[in-house]
Amino acid sequence: QRAIKIGTRVPFDRNMQENPMKERYISESAPSILIEYLRNKGYNLNIVRASSDINSPVSSHADIRFCRLGLRDSNMVIEAMPCELASDYPLDVPFNACCTGRFFIHRLDASSPRLLAAAEKLGMISIDVRQGYARCSTIPVDESSIITYDRGIAKACIAAGLDVLTVEPGHVLLPGYDTGFIGGTTGVFEDEIIFAGDLSRHPDFLSIRSFIEDRGRRVVFFDDFPLTDIGSII
Repeated sequence: QRAIKIGTRVPFDRNMQENPMKERYISESAPSILIEYLRNKGYNLNIVRASSDINSPVSSHADIRFCRLGLRDSNMVIEAMPCELASDYPLDVPFNACCTGRFFIHRLDASSPRLLAAAEKLGMISIDVRQGYARCSTIPVDESSIITYDRGIAKACIAAGLDVLTVEPGHVLLPGYDTGFIGGTTGVFEDEIIFAGDLSRHPDFLSIRSFIEDRGRRVVFFDDFPLTDIGSII
């Protein structure tokens, strides 16, 4: 299954009127075909630029700077203020929580107090894990289902009652690092989960596709380039 090929680049005008419920955040390093696909779906894309406060090459990753408290377009997005982030781990992860809408999955001692307070106000159930890069490491499929390579996240989420598909680590490109994380390749939308790159080359492709489709979402990926950690589409 291949993503729809986009033949003509769609101009992006920041001044045009957009539905605020159709807004997403994506790294400037995201491939142009992915950006075009999202714009053709009607999304106003906020392009996240690299900044010196976070180590390159993840400084433009949306999941470092933004957290969406759920999987719907209408869910609240909380943005990190510059003073709330720093380069050294875990000071770069306060907003890298995985939020399914029902569950808030993160290394809680590293979470932004503002983010924790917002999740608590929404009645989300917190799950404490040791992985600070929880969103990078996890694909939230629906309110009670996730995909992750991280066995610590998997164990904690299974204990909390989630359905979990645990996949093989690696097989994800992240320039500057030995490997990227599978959660960082994805954007979760109400009708589909979009992967940045060729998901079919992942050894667990069939299981991933089946797990997602069984929960009512379509799998979209691009076979023009390797599966790449772009810092999620938030």
